[in-house]
Amino acid sequence: MGNALRLIAAGAAAGVLVGAIALPAVGGAGLTVKSATEELRLEAEDLKEPPLSEKTTLLDKNGKQIAQFYYENRESVTLDKIADVMKTAIVAIEDNRFYEHGALDVEGTFRAAMKNLAGGGVVQGGSSITQQYVKLVLVSSAETKEEQAAAQAPTFSRKLKELRYALALEEKYTKSEILEKYLNISYFGAGAHGIQAASKRFFDKPASELTLWEAATLAGAVQNPSVTDPSTGKAARERLLARRNLVLDQMLKYGKITAQEAAEAKAKKLGFKNIPVPGGCDESPYPYFCLYAQHEILNNEDFGKTPEARKKFLQRGGLTIKTTLDPQAQKASEKAIKTYVKTTDKPVAAQAMVVPGTGAIRAMAASRKFGQNKKKNEMSYNLAADVEHGGGAGFQAGSTFKPFTLLTALDQGMKLNDGFSTGSGYRAPSEGAFRNCKGERVGEPSHEVRNSSEGGGGFKTLTTGTLGSVNTFFMKLEEEVGLCETVKMAKSLGIKRADGKPLKEFETFTLGINEMDPVTVAAAYATIGARGTYCKPMAITEIVDRYGKATSYKPKCKEVLDEEVADAAAHIMSGVFTKGTMTEVGGIGRPAAGKTGTTDAYTAAWFAGFTPDMASAVSLGDPRGAFEHDLVGVTIGGRYYSYVYGASISGRIWKDSMIGALKGVPATEFTPVNHERFGGCSAGRCAPPPKKEPRGDGGDDNGGDGGDDGGNGGDDGGDDNGGFDFDSPPGWGEENDGGSPIVP
Repeated sequence: MGNALRLIAAGAAAGVLVGAIALPAVGGAGLTVKSATEELRLEAEDLKEPPLSEKTTLLDKNGKQIAQFYYENRESVTLDKIADVMKTAIVAIEDNRFYEHGALDVEGTFRAAMKNLAGGGVVQGGSSITQQYVKLVLVSSAETKEEQAAAQAPTFSRKLKELRYALALEEKYTKSEILEKYLNISYFGAGAHGIQAASKRFFDKPASELTLWEAATLAGAVQNPSVTDPSTGKAARERLLARRNLVLDQMLKYGKITAQEAAEAKAKKLGFKNIPVPGGCDESPYPYFCLYAQHEILNNEDFGKTPEARKKFLQRGGLTIKTTLDPQAQKASEKAIKTYVKTTDKPVAAQAMVVPGTGAIRAMAASRKFGQNKKKNEMSYNLAADVEHGGGAGFQAGSTFKPFTLLTALDQGMKLNDGFSTGSGYRAPSEGAFRNCKGERVGEPSHEVRNSSEGGGGFKTLTTGTLGSVNTFFMKLEEEVGLCETVKMAKSLGIKRADGKPLKEFETFTLGINEMDPVTVAAAYATIGARGTYCKPMAITEIVDRYGKATSYKPKCKEVLDEEVADAAAHIMSGVFTKGTMTEVGGIGRPAAGKTGTTDAYTAAWFAGFTPDMASAVSLGDPRGAFEHDLVGVTIGGRYYSYVYGASISGRIWKDSMIGALKGVPATEFTPVNHERFGGCSAGRCAPPPKKEPRGDGGDDNGGDGGDDGGNGGDDGGDDNGGFDFDSPPGWGEENDGGSPIVP
């Protein structure tokens, strides 16, 4: 039927349309003609059809789903992906003359009017599938409750407007296209929008595989899904079963199925499987990584100008997001953490793994389950990340910051064996010995930073001072190379506080007074593993929109260090497993380097390390407040610890997880240090003539109580200038000049 003929037919039916709406008002149904003189004006009017809300799927690096986000659980499909019996069933019950009439079914509308008049109310609707689609579009695109109410108002003007839109749609699309749109927009109950989501939710199968009785069930659900929602209880399921059988009766009536087929289908039980449709990060098997990826979108203006726009983009955009998560590395991290820390422990272990040279985050895990239930000891924020990515305030990083001072020294031309003598305590030689990057004086000469014992002095080189993690040595080294220069070096490697506040630039910066998160520390150490190339941590590699358009996201990297400086630092730090604070724990069977970190008064314990293939950082602390709840005299993982050091738990988690994460990955060697450039020592910085060093009587790296310029230590309320490190257990002596520890 052409447009002119359809307009004539619609015009001729105007009286019927008015009657269909007005007559129920007599019976008290509340439908009214807004104005008796309202112009009928039946010209076709274009309908704006915004994209339907589609769920977004999060995939790991191998393409396996790890999470999904949705405002409405919907997966739009083309008509060829819907079983023919489903199309037949929906037409039979909703608009059996769908393929014969235009925008308005005159016969159906008149028949409905007569039944409504006889029943004294709304007994039967007369809207065609096209008109129903129009109504659903208007409701779906409504932004406010008022707009939603207007889209469903029982008025003549609304019905007339629907008809105008329907006329345009009938000219714009084929009947098959309209049916496809209708099946994708319709709500079926149980949180399922569209036929594909409904088929999976109800029967655990795609819409293409629906059988007769299943199709009849879903066709029956669209009329009043809130009343027949099978997930709400027995009564609703019984109503849905009755509707299913009515659909089968209609299909039999119109000759679409045989009597035997109808009888066999009616004999079937409802069959509602109530398949869960998890949504959000709390339902993901990897909630902490999921949170990071989610916040990457919510905080990035590339995905929307406002937070609300970005949220809508994520929940309704129908995106497929491919991430960097590696299931092998993730499982290795989770297993290692579970080995040493229980979910019920008050202290929490958290870990992140990052690939050097790309910044790809391969794993993110924590010892506690993610959730809102505090009674179950669940955590409601991302323990492995910063505030920007859904995390908390973090923990002071302790001696994991010492490599930034080491890098600064190497970058300024110092050699592996350059050093100086230090005592058991350190005081700034003058009030202006340390200046922050604003040029302000910090620290006081009256304040003393100490090692763990009254002894522990002697000559230390870049190598032996690092392996022993000697606080007084690193205070002297920072004095030599400059506080601001050390801060700038750390920043160039991506170091920033977990809480987003400016870094605290005090003289004890090198001792790790700033609160950090594992992702940031792992990315900084990955820079050394990548020979000086810093890459911003990344969780998303590709986003495919609902139309199949793919946008790839490349690593954001820049060279921040001389390659040979990074090589020299890696050379020194690789000794931590054989001659340093991880000697008792040992290495991972391939070239690796790292640094322990235990903070002032044992408030937190870290280990961060790297290979050329993977970097990782592990933190351990009590989220109730690290300074109020330290790691002294605690039971963690079922084991009692008098003191928790960087190697005690964090180092072991790092070792086990890295072995598992890199299983099957060929080992990559570090680039050898350039001995012509860094070998030996500089004039005036060489070790004095050898002499026998007295046996050590305490830990080698346990610094003093820090300075007094920092006030309280952020959210944990500690001393900002504390941060001295207790990386070695009691009895670990200072190292001698030859680099071998002396153990009493």
